[in-house]
Amino acid sequence: MKVIIRLTKEAEAAALPILLRHSPGMVLPERTYLLAEDAIRALRRAGVPFAEVGRETTVPALEEVAGERV
Repeated sequence: MKVIIRLTKEAEAAALPILLRHSPGMVLPERTYLLAEDAIRALRRAGVPFAEVGRETTVPALEEVAGERV
């Protein structure tokens, strides 16, 4: 399951080395990341603070956001 998190500027500096080793996640605007659960566990173990924005089950499908699929 993927998790969407948001980091502060300071937390992002601490998180980037961890994320480069643990996740092929996706970087979104405003220091927001879509990450795998193992990357989230690694951030927690390292004490990196973050706000969980959502989980894969709560993320709308692309069709719901962009309109009708062609």
